[in-house]
Amino acid sequence: MVDASPRRVTLFVTCIVDQIYPEIGDAVVTVLERLGVAVDFPMDQACCGQPAFNSGFWGEARLVAGRTLELLRGAGTVVTPSGSCATMLRHAYPELFADSPLLHAAALDLAQRTYEFSEYLVDVLGVHDVGAHFPATLTIHDACHGLRGLGIKAQPRELLSHVAGAQLVELPDAERCCGFGGLFAIKLDHISEALAEDKACSIRSTGADYAVTCDASCMTQINGRLSRQGSTCRALHLAQVLAGGSLGALQHE
Repeated sequence: MVDASPRRVTLFVTCIVDQIYPEIGDAVVTVLERLGVAVDFPMDQACCGQPAFNSGFWGEARLVAGRTLELLRGAGTVVTPSGSCATMLRHAYPELFADSPLLHAAALDLAQRTYEFSEYLVDVLGVHDVGAHFPATLTIHDACHGLRGLGIKAQPRELLSHVAGAQLVELPDAERCCGFGGLFAIKLDHISEALAEDKACSIRSTGADYAVTCDASCMTQINGRLSRQGSTCRALHLAQVLAGGSLGALQHE
């Protein structure tokens, strides 16, 4: 039987968190458990299939997505620390399996119970203050997929506004892409680099200690450009701030 209780979730951790930033996954679990949410973690989860999907390899994407559908079939509420992966599960999966009635139904079911991390906290649990303490000046970069695919903008700001010790300053052109965009950064590297340069300059103009985002891929892109510019400012995932900054926040400078 599917456990649909909002107080028990399955964490879909994403490739980049699993392979590069496990501390973000730890931070997500810390915040959720602090709020009394039980977290399940399927050990055999894999990629959501987005790289193949975005590259036009839909056959390969269906193979990966089908495996994820089966894995999460009885998972109840699914939470992921990525607007990009949440958009894939919620919007692309039903499109991928439109020609298969059974898989399409499973994709629609998964879409209805999948949430990005900040979205789950604010819109599902109704939480605004997670009890975090993070004494620093923060600014927010709106990740493209979360903003445009899921409408996520107010949620991270609401959560950060209640973090003890934090001062929040708005980022100029916060909605402008950081230039990562998955394979976009490889195919159109000159555009990606220009966007990253602009984003880093905007972040530095705020005087913030940290730029906060809801996607680890954006965090990677922004940190790379800030480092090249010689800035001491660093990007963090929202979960790291909400966990109180005690879980390897600066491990990947």
